[in-house]
Amino acid sequence: MGRASFRQAVILQVLPALNGGGVERGTVEMAEAITKAGGKALVVSAGGKLLPQLRRAGGQHIPLPVGKKDVISLYRHTQALKRIIEAEGVDVVHARSRAPAWCARWAARKVGRALVTTWHGVHGETFPGKKYYNAVLASGDRVIAISEFIAQRLHTHYNVQPDRLRLIPRGADMEYFDPLKVTGMQIHELALKWYIPIDSYVVMLPARLTEWKGHGWFFHTLGFLKKQGLLPANWLCVCVGEIRGHEPYANKLLALAEELGIASHVRLVGHCSQMSIAYALADIVVIPSLKPEPFGRVAIEAQAMQCLVIAAAHGGLKETVMDGVTGFLVPPHNNEAMAARLLEIMAMPLHSRQEMGIRARDFIKEHYSTSLMQQRTLSVYNELLPPSLQLTQDDFLITQENGVMIEAESKVNTR
Repeated sequence: MGRASFRQAVILQVLPALNGGGVERGTVEMAEAITKAGGKALVVSAGGKLLPQLRRAGGQHIPLPVGKKDVISLYRHTQALKRIIEAEGVDVVHARSRAPAWCARWAARKVGRALVTTWHGVHGETFPGKKYYNAVLASGDRVIAISEFIAQRLHTHYNVQPDRLRLIPRGADMEYFDPLKVTGMQIHELALKWYIPIDSYVVMLPARLTEWKGHGWFFHTLGFLKKQGLLPANWLCVCVGEIRGHEPYANKLLALAEELGIASHVRLVGHCSQMSIAYALADIVVIPSLKPEPFGRVAIEAQAMQCLVIAAAHGGLKETVMDGVTGFLVPPHNNEAMAARLLEIMAMPLHSRQEMGIRARDFIKEHYSTSLMQQRTLSVYNELLPPSLQLTQDDFLITQENGVMIEAESKVNTR
């Protein structure tokens, strides 16, 4: 008897909203994978600009503002989620943020459904009760960590044992982030839009406009190098990130650039919806995060585009950038190290740059593609689904060691 005689597996993902961050994009990517695997993909959130993409991916959206943290909202949203789970015949609930995870946990437990949680961020524990609030993301029947850095934190701080812990890094879409698919005309048009002269040497910093992303540190490095006369005359620092809602910080950065004497070389270009083209425009991509990145999607996307990357050596970035092989790592807050790496790349001959770019793309394709992330997550769902509802998967070999899911013969240390 064929699969058509069985009902679909129904997977419900729960998150605050569907805007442009890594959590939201991962949700859309998994909705696509669930649909292609023969399941039904439901998403509960307050909505957002990725809603059209979710629908094109085959996902069904149910509006509910589950990001609200007050007690009354948590209670109401728990009851609403319970009704949704029962009405839609949900088999697995996947929570991706703390407030939604509390509602999802209570609702799933009430109706006896499996719960998956993904720990996406580096959540602080400084305030009383904060660790308890965070712990809901460590309470799933399966707990997904997006990097080894996060996996170690879950194990040591929240006692998540190997039988529940699964390491599934985020992925880059290797079809979209392909330098061969970006045309010269596309690069030219984006350069015109951003007022970038054709002969510019572009150092790109793609990040949210927030203090801990390290714009200030990098500006000070550029100011030092300019003062020493060590930068080419045509260099530009292009900061890519949404300005709306972050105007005070944007103004602070512009004032700092003026103070350091680099204002004429700095562009704050705002949000970019065509990041593959943006990376193709860049000569160097920098990720000067002051705090450990839980993963750092920019690093894998830029390397997929064969960009030369300089990243702060902490958090997930130490896993996704192979120092001196696919890119460069520098100690956080260290101006001298950042300056030295910038000058080193600027002095590299073309063939050396190209070779490093090829190694970077090969490394990301082997270990950090979107398809690998999708297949690994489908495997986690299948662990919790009965045999009659198993999601179909492409021919991809996955093994399990000490309870942590890893790619067979992977060079990435996941233990």
